[in-house]
Amino acid sequence: MTTDEPTTPARNPFEPPERRKTKPLPGDFGEGVLGRASRAIYWYIVLTLLLALASVPTLVIALLLAPSPSNVPFIALAFIPLGPALSAALYTVRARYTDEDLAPSKAFWKGYRLNWADVLRLWVPALVVIGIIGFVLAFADTAGIGTLYRIVLGIIGALVAAWALQGVAIATFFSFRTRDVARLAVYYLLMVRVVLGVIALVLIAATVTWFLSELVLALIGGIWVWFWYQNDKPMLLDVFHRFTKQED
Repeated sequence: MTTDEPTTPARNPFEPPERRKTKPLPGDFGEGVLGRASRAIYWYIVLTLLLALASVPTLVIALLLAPSPSNVPFIALAFIPLGPALSAALYTVRARYTDEDLAPSKAFWKGYRLNWADVLRLWVPALVVIGIIGFVLAFADTAGIGTLYRIVLGIIGALVAAWALQGVAIATFFSFRTRDVARLAVYYLLMVRVVLGVIALVLIAATVTWFLSELVLALIGGIWVWFWYQNDKPMLLDVFHRFTKQED
């Protein structure tokens, strides 16, 4: 989204519309439990592949860079392409519930095209801060930084990561100005359940990357984004009801 004014959706954009008959789509396996399960599997396989494709620069650079403390800032910058990719994936997950006529590939690239610029305005500053914190922690022993200071820096890094993901989620679905999205993301850090869920997702991603590899994380990318959407949905609904103009 690129306009400066809030959106004015005609209906709740996070609730599915009334069930209706649609033309068969690629991946349309019919009705019933098996059909719905097959459709969901198809969607999330395609979503995972698209997310991995859009994140190829991040995956390649992260795999090529040696896990050295001096490379921490470069690793952080390598994650720049991941922000718009995550936004597009989140947009696609919402479309899975609200627009059955939209194929996952069309939803993904539509979300990417609409939101990449707005997302980067939040994502890049967050990565810079996280990169600085990571660099300081990587050389903590050499610099003689105490344990308490390291813990404080770790907490700040986790909160910045949570703020970035909250901001990406808001920017994905609402046409607010960047500074308003940034303020809303800070405000919703007080929504404890949502923030703890986001931090848990960040820790899961970091753990998978640390103990396994970035490729393993890419294989579960679609499911990870689904959990992210479900976790952030209360926040997004609150933004919709409190900060957008509702049609009578």
